Amino acid sequence: MIGSYFQRSGIYIFVISFACVYYLVNAPLLLGHYDLGWHLAAGDLIRDQGNIPFHDLWSFTSGDRQWYNVSWLWDVIASLIFQYANFSGLILFVIACGAVIAGYLTSVCLSSGASTIAVCISVLFSCLLYPTFATYPNIYLAASPNISTMLFCVIFYGECLKRRKFLLLPAIFLLPVIMVLWANLHGGFLLGLLIIGFFGGAALLRRDWANFKIYSLAGVGCFIATFINPLGWHIYEGLATVLGHFSQEYITEWWPYFRNVTVPGSIPGILYILIFLALELGHRGSCPIELRLLSWFFLFLGLFQFRYMSFFFLFSTIPLALHLSPLLPKPPINFEKLLLGAGAIATCALPLVYLQIEPALGLPQMLSEPDVLYLETHFSQARLLNHWNYGGILIFRNRGSIPVFVDGRAATAYPDALLRDYFKLAQLEINETAWDTVIEKYQIDTVLWVKAHEELRQFLVGKRGWKEAYAGLYASIYVKP
Repeated sequence: MIGSYFQRSGIYIFVISFACVYYLVNAPLLLGHYDLGWHLAAGDLIRDQGNIPFHDLWSFTSGDRQWYNVSWLWDVIASLIFQYANFSGLILFVIACGAVIAGYLTSVCLSSGASTIAVCISVLFSCLLYPTFATYPNIYLAASPNISTMLFCVIFYGECLKRRKFLLLPAIFLLPVIMVLWANLHGGFLLGLLIIGFFGGAALLRRDWANFKIYSLAGVGCFIATFINPLGWHIYEGLATVLGHFSQEYITEWWPYFRNVTVPGSIPGILYILIFLALELGHRGSCPIELRLLSWFFLFLGLFQFRYMSFFFLFSTIPLALHLSPLLPKPPINFEKLLLGAGAIATCALPLVYLQIEPALGLPQMLSEPDVLYLETHFSQARLLNHWNYGGILIFRNRGSIPVFVDGRAATAYPDALLRDYFKLAQLEINETAWDTVIEKYQIDTVLWVKAHEELRQFLVGKRGWKEAYAGLYASIYVKP
């Protein structure tokens, strides 16, 4: 009996183990999220104070702007993990979330009637592509609040697929409970309402009144659940500061897909999209309409804004598996045993891979601890103008002892005028008027910037008489005379 159970679980062990090996190999990239530093610092701050701050404590430019920290719960969880298990614990937590996503996708594909071999192909493709390692730093299986949205989107997707009334009924109670967590973990909780809306709309088109009622009740329950958070209804104010904000023009994950394409890294994703389109347009199968609509919706949305392409890879998993099933040969009788054996080998490889990558785990080296130590030692009273990508790491390293100019919290913590001033500086070509204006307006006497920006060096040192006081591996510190 035990042997037959493991054999039936072969596909799960195979998919999850190979996905985890792939994620573990890329573990240093999973920690490369530029905002990880301030998220950890925010979690420490919330735990120390026992409440959630509504005003920024780490910058000198936020003014009276309210700080909308819509990911406060993720920050606290990450802070706890980091305190007791350091970066290794964060990586294991992220990979565990990835394993749940892989297992859940496998389960919903199998329950939809797809063949085992088709499920293996579609789920593995999805799990390898949605993190988007090729377009660093836009990684969606990373040590960041994004991971909660990826996980809960798949759970909502799977629960809404339980179309039969006696199976779907628990979703009325389960999904609102999950939504309470989601609304405190990441602003992407709006996608949960969208998923329920797609399934409810499809039930309405089919005149399936029983399931339409259940979806409607679940949607209402989830909407009410979104208000159970420290910000109350103001959480939607916080989301409004991000969605459609002009700062998206300067943040790569909000750019169109074609602006994020890298060669050869993006070729597998492009091939996947082409295969999906060919099967969708040329196949007349029994794939539920809501699954196809979700896939097409996020494909078009991903082409418009790259961050949504990961959801296309996730939501297209079942349609792809169902399209592939009649096209693939019937697997051999011992196929489950083969999957179990391969999965067992990959599982045994996980500790060895971890031992190889463990020394490389840490925050991005673009701003190292010696860089920050030099800044604190020699320029402790600096009016600092820092590069955007350095802000979160600097907050983590010094907790506001040298206030930052800007960081990745963007419009959720900084006034629009400040962001407009900064983005005029964040160009390869130097806008001398903009630099002079910002330096004078904010009384800047120290600049922490990317060392490779030679044009800035020529401007500050060659034309304005500043001194390059420090040059690390990736960062330079310029000081006003």
